[in-house]
Amino acid sequence: MTQPQILSFSILGVTMLLFLWGRIRYDLVALLALLVSVACGTVDPKKAFAGFSDDIVIIVGSALVISAAVARSGIVESILQLLSSHLRKVKWQLTVLVGSVAIFSALVKNIGALAMLMPAAMKMARKSDVSPSAFLMPMSFGSLLGGLITLIGTSPNIIVSRVREQSTGEPFRMFDYAPVGLGLTLVGLAFLHFGYRLLPADRRAAPSLGEALDIRDYTTSADVPPDSKWIGKTLAAFQLAHDGEVRVNALLRGSDDAREKLVGVQTVIEAGDTLLLKGDPESLERAVATGELLLEGQDRAVVTENSPDSVGVIEAVVAERSILVRSSIGKLALHEIHGVNLLAISRAGRRMTEGLRDTRLKAGDVIVLQGELDTLPERLKALGCLPLAQREIALGSARRGLIPLAILGIAMTATALGFIPAAIAFLGAAVAVILTKALPVKAAYDHIEWPILVMLGALIPVSQALQDSGGTKLISDWLSGAASGLPGWAAVGMLLVAAMAATPFLNNAATVLVMGPIAATFAGDLGMRPEPFLMAVAVGAGCDFLTPIGHQCNTLVMGPGGYRFGDYARLGVPLSILVIVTGVPLILTFWPL
Repeated sequence: MTQPQILSFSILGVTMLLFLWGRIRYDLVALLALLVSVACGTVDPKKAFAGFSDDIVIIVGSALVISAAVARSGIVESILQLLSSHLRKVKWQLTVLVGSVAIFSALVKNIGALAMLMPAAMKMARKSDVSPSAFLMPMSFGSLLGGLITLIGTSPNIIVSRVREQSTGEPFRMFDYAPVGLGLTLVGLAFLHFGYRLLPADRRAAPSLGEALDIRDYTTSADVPPDSKWIGKTLAAFQLAHDGEVRVNALLRGSDDAREKLVGVQTVIEAGDTLLLKGDPESLERAVATGELLLEGQDRAVVTENSPDSVGVIEAVVAERSILVRSSIGKLALHEIHGVNLLAISRAGRRMTEGLRDTRLKAGDVIVLQGELDTLPERLKALGCLPLAQREIALGSARRGLIPLAILGIAMTATALGFIPAAIAFLGAAVAVILTKALPVKAAYDHIEWPILVMLGALIPVSQALQDSGGTKLISDWLSGAASGLPGWAAVGMLLVAAMAATPFLNNAATVLVMGPIAATFAGDLGMRPEPFLMAVAVGAGCDFLTPIGHQCNTLVMGPGGYRFGDYARLGVPLSILVIVTGVPLILTFWPL
């Protein structure tokens, strides 16, 4: 080996060990690897930051923004709620999530499918009181398996199709991958149904101070407009539809002077009624949006005359000397005098049955106020309220329904048909969800996992150095010599294992570009058809279950799942063995030698 090859292998080896050690943050490890590579001369200083403009960085960052917009819409969550409403056990909830992401991954690029379903998985985890880590990594692995089913599911399939066309004159068609991909997906789904228990149960993303507050018992007021879907239905039906997450404290009917308070669950909802709803902010927002209700104060100037990006909400505690104490909201004229709306109240140990305007606040009440973000701190000081640690509250924000899904669908279709590259499509989709106000700009930046993007941008030049130094060619030559004397089925298995082992160090597309031609050459040397060998390379390159850096899907779930580098191997090693053991027979059954 040459000196540059030795240095490249050494730097990557030490980097992997530091990742597995886990004592230094993964983004810092990646930056250290980049600096050492530049110092040793394996990475040109002029190309040291080229990784930050790589498509993978753009795709992952954009996918996180789109994921947040899809979460805000609540559409996918509603669909999954229909599928999983009767599932209480975690393993069956996981099976529905993994199966869903696998199906979507066969239809669109797997990272897009994962981004689409991650928000629903996070909410399902909160509802079941389990860590999101129980769902997210299995879903990532499910998206990789589902991507094997069709030509457009993952990049290796497209590249392998080109290699076959160069070798035989005929490319793989859209569903030529389906027999092998479906078989592996079903095997993986069965394994993950039970195997998720191999993951550490204590893995969680670090909570913010706001999330640690975990205030769930807010009460808000919502009016029933003439076009609401709940007119003519009972309060019991309303509560049942929201699976107990939202409760109706009371229904107010009539004018302000002669309001009738109804609390019976068999009360039929009529147009013009006011519902006093109790629950956590997310559930309340979802009930108001999906039920076509009008939240208290949403027709006032603070909401209608300002940009959605400039209007926000904040949680605050009513202090002992606040002007709000012992005063009803209606008499205080909060909107007219102070320019804020009171959206919800939380009062421990009491069920509130008065409308918000009639409620007399007490010291210690926690309230949600809506107003212009620039002036909210000043308003709180004037009202004598103490702000709580900031957390995202969806209550009072506008939903854009199907818009984020439609934007994502257009981007996926354009990518699948080859109109534009995936990075451009994802970036365009991220910009579109912001322009259509499906996601505020501030929320978009907040949802990007910056440490992961730094890790990717720093490691790409380090991995490229291995290829530039001839290290990957060295590996390729060794594989050619080792496999030339093996029987056909063993050569197929060896190529699958080699592609699976190379993907964590190279991205999956680079792995196929290097090993695809080798596979075609093997077939010619052995006097066999190239299809099974090419299929083995596609499966191996598409199944990186060992690290968070070999595929964007694994990288995408690392932060939200709170995973460490070594966690991937705990679930990934047995799944990789299962893919090898079942993949080779499947390939040879449908693509005989």
